[in-house]
Amino acid sequence: MDGTNGVTECPLAAGDSKTYTFTATQYGTSWYHSHHTAQYGQGIVGAIVIDGPATANYDEDLGTLPLSDWYYSSIYDVLYTVMDVPGPLPPADNVLVNGTMVDGDGNGQYQKISVQPGKKYRLRIANTAMDHMFHVSLDGHPFTVIEADFVPIKPYQTTDLKINVGQRYDVIFEANQAANNYWLRVAPAAPGPQGPLCGFAAIYSKENAPVVGAIVSYDGAGDGLPTSTAYANDGSCSDEVIDPWFITPMSGGYKIDALNVTFGAGQVVNWFINGSTMIADWENPTLAFIRDQKPFTSSMNVVQMPEANSWYLWVIENALFPISPHPIHLHGHDFEILGSGEGPFPWGTDFFTGAKPQRRDVATLPGTSNGGWLLLGVYTNNPGAWLMHCHIGWHVSQGLSMQFVERQSEILNTVGSLDDMTKGCSAWTAYWNSGDHGAKIDSGY
Repeated sequence: MDGTNGVTECPLAAGDSKTYTFTATQYGTSWYHSHHTAQYGQGIVGAIVIDGPATANYDEDLGTLPLSDWYYSSIYDVLYTVMDVPGPLPPADNVLVNGTMVDGDGNGQYQKISVQPGKKYRLRIANTAMDHMFHVSLDGHPFTVIEADFVPIKPYQTTDLKINVGQRYDVIFEANQAANNYWLRVAPAAPGPQGPLCGFAAIYSKENAPVVGAIVSYDGAGDGLPTSTAYANDGSCSDEVIDPWFITPMSGGYKIDALNVTFGAGQVVNWFINGSTMIADWENPTLAFIRDQKPFTSSMNVVQMPEANSWYLWVIENALFPISPHPIHLHGHDFEILGSGEGPFPWGTDFFTGAKPQRRDVATLPGTSNGGWLLLGVYTNNPGAWLMHCHIGWHVSQGLSMQFVERQSEILNTVGSLDDMTKGCSAWTAYWNSGDHGAKIDSGY
């Protein structure tokens, strides 16, 4: 179970608790969050660090640096707007760096990161936002990137780190400049055809807007604001190009199929995958359907992957207006990224000869006026029910999700007793029937 209500369990009832025990088979940086409606946008998130080796040396680990957009209204007030009004998503009011920032009037405070000259520091950056892709840079200090989404990578340098919603990067920088204060900048994608569709918080367009980010302060530098100069950034909504340290060979046969992303607006705004929008059945998660041998409903958006230890290739196409880039996240797996691009998918192209696929668990489906596509490879070595969704929180609310049921005949033996799930579902049903809650207005994820 991975906390996804409507898939592996029922939601956690108010006042209830649950303990998760899991085997750490990967190492690096990640984050956890509520997967119940738009709740995580109100701050129900946290970082996870699993210690392990690194692909480059450093002296000190500065820990995690989560980046979030922040709405001054209740997240549910924003959700009503998102579900009722087609068009661009409402902008966040501000951006938080490790939970803090100044506002447009100068109130609040910056996150301060203290460093000593001559040392190399590891920083673990996670995009925990609802809507915003960020460009991260540290004035005067290039980043050496060593990890992406729990995947160790061959180190490379950049002065402009692009990080989409859900993604994580571990970087190293060397404190080798004059002992001053420097801006660690968290910038949006630039205005343009894709810019607003990658998120754009109101704080960025304020008159005399403050620098959005944090302050890296050398010992003895004092408390003044930095006067450092920013690096250029390309303003794009595209992913970093990474080279995994370990290559997973795609040997043997494979199956290829398409998942088409479309958009519609009736009484509510919805996204669709292969013509179906996904709606959570909070009282009857997918594992309960499997246990009770009930047929899946169309609104569960189930795609079967029955064969063990086989490659399934998925073409995800972004076909219709409004064209928005989508950070696609898969639970329960990394995936191989075999290609992405603008326009329709080029069927018949050889993506395998000489390929060195990237590997991670969040990848951006391009969005342009010509559409876009993403080709992913999933290896079936983990029986279960695994949600795949756009990690823009509002798009999940609008139904842009589906689930892989992987090796269904083996799932119950793999997860063991479902007594805890049954107990949790009973508690949830009692809570829901009490009426002491708001209405369900979105997909429920």
